[in-house]
Amino acid sequence: MSHSPTIGSDSGPVEVVLDGMAIGRGIAIGPLYRHDAESLSVPEYKIASGRISAERQRFSDAVERASHQVAELKEKARLLGGSAGEELGYLLDAYRHMLHGSRLVRGVRTRIETDRINAEAALQQEINTIVHSFEAMEDAYLAARVTDIRDVGRRLLRNLTSETPYRPFSSLPKGAVILADELTPADTALLDPKHVAGVATVLGGAESHTAIMARSLGFPAVLGVADLMKAARPGAIAIVDGGQGRVIIDPTPETIVLYRRKRAEFLRARRSLSRLRDVPAVTRDGAQLLLQANIELPTEVDTALAAGAEGIGLFRSEFLFMNRDDVPGEDEQVAMMRGVVERMGGRPVTIRTLDVGGDKLARGLGITPGPNPALGLRAVRLSLARPELLDIQLAAILRVSLIGPVRILVPMVASADEIRAVKAALLRARDTLLARGIDLPNELPPLGVMIEVPAAAVAADALAWHADFFSIGTNDLVQYTLAIDRGDEAVAALYNPLHPAVLRMIRMTADAAQQARIPVGVCGEIAGDPRFTALLMGLGIRDLSMSSSNIPVVKQRIRGLAVVDATRMARLVLKQTDPVQIARLLDKT
Repeated sequence: MSHSPTIGSDSGPVEVVLDGMAIGRGIAIGPLYRHDAESLSVPEYKIASGRISAERQRFSDAVERASHQVAELKEKARLLGGSAGEELGYLLDAYRHMLHGSRLVRGVRTRIETDRINAEAALQQEINTIVHSFEAMEDAYLAARVTDIRDVGRRLLRNLTSETPYRPFSSLPKGAVILADELTPADTALLDPKHVAGVATVLGGAESHTAIMARSLGFPAVLGVADLMKAARPGAIAIVDGGQGRVIIDPTPETIVLYRRKRAEFLRARRSLSRLRDVPAVTRDGAQLLLQANIELPTEVDTALAAGAEGIGLFRSEFLFMNRDDVPGEDEQVAMMRGVVERMGGRPVTIRTLDVGGDKLARGLGITPGPNPALGLRAVRLSLARPELLDIQLAAILRVSLIGPVRILVPMVASADEIRAVKAALLRARDTLLARGIDLPNELPPLGVMIEVPAAAVAADALAWHADFFSIGTNDLVQYTLAIDRGDEAVAALYNPLHPAVLRMIRMTADAAQQARIPVGVCGEIAGDPRFTALLMGLGIRDLSMSSSNIPVVKQRIRGLAVVDATRMARLVLKQTDPVQIARLLDKT
């Protein structure tokens, strides 16, 4: 990311402009609050054999206090309400699990006894060992857990050293712009949306805890900003432009005037877009598109409806399996799904079957990541390898299909055999439920294939014989087609949805669906980017599912387009071999 001092003068601070990853739209202007992770000095000394029991008890007391502290944070998280509070609650539950019988706690107790060292030193050594082993695995999910382990460790160290309780943001000015190396879930639980205008951090990616919270709470946010803390001068004014991915520290008066104008324009545009909620997504030549929402949690339904979503195009079911040591039963899954289907009031809900593995591990499943988790036992492969998981989930979906229209979406399908196996499991689940005397609709819910690996796109015509619909997951389709991990900063710039190979796969999938007369939609990030709307329409896509906040702006774009023009442009794009030229064509539309 760039770091570029710009306007300045000899008499005052120099305006500094920093670029990073745009996470939350909007513009924040306010007093800079520098959030520095506190440093604790860790004493190390030998203890007498007669003191081992007392030292272990001292550590147990620190663990108990930390558990109470995390419980209090969870209560604060509930006050946030909506998806932000619920998501944060799950993350803090993970912290509590780390404080009870985890490898960290067991390891510290063992070190106290075997090495005869004090609890602080044993804790620091155990943290270092775990962090080193996780980092050596080169797994994105485990690398993210390193932050959690360090945060829990710092909390325990504070309790052991009896230092003054750490209270971040206790002196936060109203409208503050928070700058930090990183924000942990425990830090985020203490953020008051009434006082925070925006957030910027050195660390964190699009799926980090900070990004999730920023999107849920509506903060303008920029992450991955190199040299941020070097320029973060306490008492300065800071600007966070979450749309452009820019942070400005010590802005000149002219810059402040410019960004106040931009912020006013953004707020006016948002109010204007809100008026489109009940307006259909119809093109100038009369074609209607279906705009749906992607959701992670049941609490996001209200946000989706407020944005004008015509359905849930992707309901990720993974959250039920995360941060727990067991597997949710059929009744628990039914209760969760029922709430979503009922609140959608007859609008369709597409439920994706369990998609864990790769960068998402569920502790209760006992999955051990392989040497290359992204290509290993995950998604539909895991469901078919663990049929008891799939049977329970399909049974739950069938039961809620009596309440309202639902569809079943199967992730990471690469062959017709896989979708046939899932369809056979669905029939078995139906027969089992009927034998139990449970009422079901006369027809099974539509069973769809998520097109997100190149094999599925190339063989889309074969898959179409066995699927009731297609949903193109462009995030993974781009990643697998280009062999690029977008979470890897060294190659992230090469991640490009406009690569000709990716566009041709989308076209192949759309053509196969049209020939088989089954619906086809897009549920990846590009569905919510108005820059891609005309191209997707021209490729034959009529169903777009996206983050709720993007629905109004995409709808506005659709209403200004004509299908005939979009089709002409798409044909021209497919003849190109240079992604740069393709981007220019899109920008002219």
